[in-house]
Formats: sequence, C-alpha cells, structure tokens
Amino acid sequence: MRAAVIQLTATPDTAANLAAADRLVRTAAADGAQLVLLPEKWSVLGPGEALREGAQPLDGEAITWARAAARELGIDLVAGSIAERVPGEEKLRNTSVHVGPDGELRAAYRKIHLFDVEVDGTVYRESDHEAPGEEPVLTTLAGGTLAGMSVCYDVRFPELYRALTVAGARILLVPAAFTVPTTRDHWAVLLRARAIENQCFVLAANQIGEHAPGLRSGGRSMIVDPWGLVLAQAPDGEAVVTADLDLAAQDRIRERLPALAGRRPAAYGAPRAEARA
Repeated sequence: MRAAVIQLTATPDTAANLAAADRLVRTAAADGAQLVLLPEKWSVLGPGEALREGAQPLDGEAITWARAAARELGIDLVAGSIAERVPGEEKLRNTSVHVGPDGELRAAYRKIHLFDVEVDGTVYRESDHEAPGEEPVLTTLAGGTLAGMSVCYDVRFPELYRALTVAGARILLVPAAFTVPTTRDHWAVLLRARAIENQCFVLAANQIGEHAPGLRSGGRSMIVDPWGLVLAQAPDGEAVVTADLDLAAQDRIRERLPALAGRRPAAYGAPRAEARA
C-alpha cells in the first residue's frame, strides 16, 4: 500500500487552505498514494477566535471537498482534523475524518487529549474553545486494513495507541500542528516510540511555518515503519511525502519479535507498595 502525508501551512484563510490541500492531495494521488493524510486543522488554523469563525460542521465545505476529492481520485483520504462546529454545543471539537474511495464518511474521531500546556513561555489552552472527545476510533481502509485515528497531542499518551493496536490497528494516524520546540525535541522520538512499541506503521502529517503571529509549527512530517525506521521525512516547507507500507514485512516483525503476543494485561494492576524498615 502506498501512503502519503501532506505538510502545509494553514492560516485563518479557509479558501487558501482548501486550495493548497486540493493541490497537494492531487499530487499525492498522482504519485500512486492510496492512503493520504492531511495535518491537524488544515482547513483553518489560528487563534481561538479564528478557529471559531472558520469552524464547520461535518457537512460543511471542508469535508464536502474531502468527500468529492476522495471519490474522484479513488483514495482513502484522512482529512487531518478540522475545527468542527457541533450543533447544540458551545465549544468546538477537533475532529479527524476518514473518507473512503467512494466518497462516504467511514469514521470521525474527536481529539481526546487537549493541549493545555506552556512551551517556551507560550501558554496554549485548547480547552478554552474546544471540548474533548471521549472514545478511541478504529477505521477500515479500502483494502480491509485497520487504522487507528488520533490527533497531535494524543501522541504523548501511549495507552491510546496500545488500545487501538490491541483492537487490530496496523497503521496509526497522527495529523498534527506540533510547535517548533516540541517538533525539534520530541516529535520524532514520540512517533518512533509509538511505532516500535505497537509494531505499527505511523503516518504523521505536521503543519509547518507561521499560521498567525506567535503561532508556528515545526514540520518534519514522516512515515515510520513497525521497526521504528523513518521511511520518509518531509523537507522544510510545503511537501508531499510518500512511502510504500509493506504489510507482509510487518507480519514478519510481529512473528519474530512477538512483543504484542507477550503482553500480560492481568499483571498490569496498581503496583504494590513494599514496606520499608
């Protein structure tokens, strides 16, 4: 299976973002990609007020485009994530959507872990304008392969990816808008760790560049194999990165190093506190 991850610079200008996504997804499909992943908030990215202004329901312009593009190109398109406006809810959701080659919605995952942190003196509080999702989502690609969905900050929570893998995931999807410092210091380490510990392919599409004053992402979008090797990595700037996912090789890794089969969930309860003299 040939897969592609898209790296771009989204801004509050939704029309420009849609045009860039369309051009890059077509480039990926022309290179033979059957599975294409866009980054987090590819349709609109900026401060909270910009996200609220550019938010859309799942039947809005962004996902309508994704459905048409997937159908026309005959690909599995995971539309990164969008700022979703949910009828009846005050706060937005950060929602990743998988569209099949028939243009039908196969799955929607709402980001579970919100980015409420301080990085290099800058405070980020996604919970000010977004509500978290409550459940993991596994989706089925056109050929029957199962993929686990996630978004950005989720990658710091290995228990989510283990649950997806135990449920059958062979590919883990990570659309992101990682900050520059965390891309530099943590991005590749986290992605390779999730790949190695779950013996899964990891597709990670990151944003790059300045989205609004003071809001930048670090790029380095990549595809990692189940042994933890980086099959392809994006250069700085807008890019399409492709790689062939060898599912038979993944089977051999899991057979020869059966770490998943060696799990002992019953032994993973709360640690016993030993008395000390």
